[in-house]
Amino acid sequence: MRAIRAAALGAWEFVVGDDWRIALGVAAALAITALAADATSSVWWIVPAATALVLAGSLWRAARRR
Repeated sequence: MRAIRAAALGAWEFVVGDDWRIALGVAAALAITALAADATSSVWWIVPAATALVLAGSLWRAARRR
């Protein structure tokens, strides 16, 4: 039981890391891409654009703290 809990906590730390907002942004981008893929075939740009936005937001928050 202890090993399962440790593995789950390790996976959580790997996915979420220091900022839960980044994990949420990536998950949302993947969900939006999956939903949009049913409607059209040109959705490759959603994840790179979302990644740029999430990164910019993370950098802005880190700069604001200092």
